Amino acid sequence: MASVVEYKGLKAGYYCGYCESREGKTSCGMWAHSMTVQDYQDLIDRGWRRSGKYVYKPVMDQTCCPQYTIRCHPLQFQPSKSHKKVLKKMLKFLAKGEISKGNCEDEPMDSTVEDAVDGDFALINKLDIKCDLKTLSDLKGSIESEEKEKEKSIKKEGSKEFIHPQSIEEKLGSGEPSHPIKVHIGPKPGKGADLSKPPCRKAREMRKERQRLKRMQQASAAASEAQGQPVCLLPKAKSNQPKSLEDLIFQSLPENASHKLEVRVVRSSPPSPQFRATFQESYQVYKRYQMVVHKDPPDKPTVSQVRLVPASFEDPEFNSSFNQSFSLYTKYQVAIHQEAPEICEKSEFTRFLCSSPLEAEHPADGPECGYGSFHQQYWLDGKIIAVGVLDILPYCVSSVYLYYDPDYSFLSLGVYSALREIAFTRQLHEKTSQLSYYYMGFYIHSCPKMRYKGQYRPSDLLCPETYVWVPIEQCLPSLDNSKYCRFNQDPEAEDEGRSKELDRLRVFHRRSAMPYGVYKNHQEDPSEEAGVLEYANLVGQKCSERMLLFRH
Repeated sequence: MASVVEYKGLKAGYYCGYCESREGKTSCGMWAHSMTVQDYQDLIDRGWRRSGKYVYKPVMDQTCCPQYTIRCHPLQFQPSKSHKKVLKKMLKFLAKGEISKGNCEDEPMDSTVEDAVDGDFALINKLDIKCDLKTLSDLKGSIESEEKEKEKSIKKEGSKEFIHPQSIEEKLGSGEPSHPIKVHIGPKPGKGADLSKPPCRKAREMRKERQRLKRMQQASAAASEAQGQPVCLLPKAKSNQPKSLEDLIFQSLPENASHKLEVRVVRSSPPSPQFRATFQESYQVYKRYQMVVHKDPPDKPTVSQVRLVPASFEDPEFNSSFNQSFSLYTKYQVAIHQEAPEICEKSEFTRFLCSSPLEAEHPADGPECGYGSFHQQYWLDGKIIAVGVLDILPYCVSSVYLYYDPDYSFLSLGVYSALREIAFTRQLHEKTSQLSYYYMGFYIHSCPKMRYKGQYRPSDLLCPETYVWVPIEQCLPSLDNSKYCRFNQDPEAEDEGRSKELDRLRVFHRRSAMPYGVYKNHQEDPSEEAGVLEYANLVGQKCSERMLLFRH
């Protein structure tokens, strides 16, 4: 079993769906007739990506919107506050049928500042305090007296009490007292502390307090041990350990839950019986998604099928005339062969989201479902509401696309499915230890709408020159200054996987596989070697020796 690819070369100057530049996109591409999962794993680790059977790589220092491959570390992943909101929203909907107001996906996903503050408070609860009860009570009393003195000094300086008589309308039938009520009115901005709220405590003061507790704990324990007395232990404070992703996703629901959610993984290529049985229902979800979310008109579904993914995902020469020619083809099929327009639309759905060059593999040490391309279907009360398109590879789960029923957009299915895919990767890791990453496609810093992928942390970006992974925190300052960056800080570092021996590249010619060194002896066109060399440098030495480059 070997990968067979047909290199299409470099194309520049075509439409970009991110910045809407008409001539800003530049990429290289190849058509994959078949591909092993190991070859595709090595290709995405060099910045390649597939759409259907077309595999492409942006030319990073030339394209208008550089696209950096991003991967998340699922084993170390902890959901942020906004992630937890999405998961809790789903649980409330399943348990009680509650529909939250607003759409969580419209909110910024970055809650790192809030999470950091919460984490600082949580540290106090995790301290194992082992000190003398009397000493601790004395300490507590001194701290409280200090706080009271601070409050008195603040009251003297700033706040005044105002008495507001209540109106007759407010008193009647309200159950409230009829006498005047003293109300603390907060000062105007910049005029002092608001006494209606508890006094703020600086992080530095809290750290000092923790250090004092720790020192006293150690001193008390040491003194007790020296005197041969048993150490007096206080009951431990309840641990404030954060819930794991699995705890949040798989919380048990009541027996009378309002809804039932089931997630199924079905092989899409080659299509499994389960995939075939659910194809029509899955397609209808996709069709509604395109019409509502991407504003596809019902009578022109084919125009945006090409834009299901940015135009750079396909051969640019093909895309430039595809809309016109496919529209003509549709009219011909409908008029001459009485074919329903929907059948033509289905062919595009199949081409982009169902067809895959990846060969299905089932090694003994691999996951139970095997490697290859799959659809992860979300079934709510017996019907499909969302589908995630996934590739399961030797070292990762690679997310390809998601479409969902717009009627359930209030569940933030984009975020929810990403969290489920991270949990799925962790599940696969239990059986296949080397499968430990979740690839989220491309991170595009120059496009604000595409920055959300950076909120699933810890995560790395791929250096576009040396193809090493760099933590995203180290990359962002550079990307703020320039949309194209080399992340590897070592100026002497090179691409270790680059092509070094062109003659060892494998070629498929006239139904025979042979080294390029043998093939070129029979070719008279010297210009052909430039294209072969370009292909070899882009795919790297390992892939060039394994994959078969088709030559006419």
